[in-house]
Amino acid sequence: HRGCARTRAGSGVMRRIAHLSDLHFGAAIPEIVDALVATIARLEPHVVAISGDLTQRARRSQFRDARAFLDALRGPTVVVPGNHDVPLYNVLARFGDPLGSFRRHITAEAYPCYRDTEIAVVGANTTRSFTIKDGGLRPADVRQLSNVLDEAGPGRVRIIVCHHPFAAPAGRGRWTAPAPDAEAVNTLVARGADIFLTGHLHLTYVGHTATRYQVSGRSAIVVEAGTATSFRGRGEVNSFNLLRVDDGGVAVERHDWDAQTARFTVAAVDEFVRSETGWKSA
Repeated sequence: HRGCARTRAGSGVMRRIAHLSDLHFGAAIPEIVDALVATIARLEPHVVAISGDLTQRARRSQFRDARAFLDALRGPTVVVPGNHDVPLYNVLARFGDPLGSFRRHITAEAYPCYRDTEIAVVGANTTRSFTIKDGGLRPADVRQLSNVLDEAGPGRVRIIVCHHPFAAPAGRGRWTAPAPDAEAVNTLVARGADIFLTGHLHLTYVGHTATRYQVSGRSAIVVEAGTATSFRGRGEVNSFNLLRVDDGGVAVERHDWDAQTARFTVAAVDEFVRSETGWKSA
């Protein structure tokens, strides 16, 4: 970890964070990719957070397409890998250098980070070579993320980006039993994490850590993104999230793809306010 990228964005100005996930270049729809780039340019987020699965099968051509997409965004990004960014069929690469292509084409930062006067956004890798789909934070990751949270301090809204989800609505996806990362979440929320941005399920969800974990004294916000650009929608349209953040409030806008108008439009808004116990629905 070499420290956070910084900007001179003005103090007290509401921050906009675009949250994209599961782009799956190699299975992405070109029309939606182009529309997404145009939409992000119009929204002018202070930072774009991408919670993994930039490629479909971790091929070099797919990483090159992902790199071109990132370059087109023309702004700060915090990008973490997903399980699809680890080679599936190339066994030598999968176990010898699973994130080699990701590091070469996307970022070599183990804990990519963005920080300004109002927010701190940090990402971590939750992929595993020994499992195809599942993943989670390692103890070393929790320690490093905790250090970044401490450095950011309580004056900033502190946001963690990972691929694998820490929470999901009951009955959707496979995260209906107690999650394996309960201790990690408890530690990070206690250390000051305000928001978790994740992907992987291709299902949208906004909620609280308190609905799934027993965290002493605090509740954080969980935002799960659908697939932004691929045809692997699992019953949902393509979407991404835009978070509008200040010290006292967070609004999570879900932008859905409308095939009839060929545009992304706001489909839902969830609002939260800061309280003595963390964050609660407004």
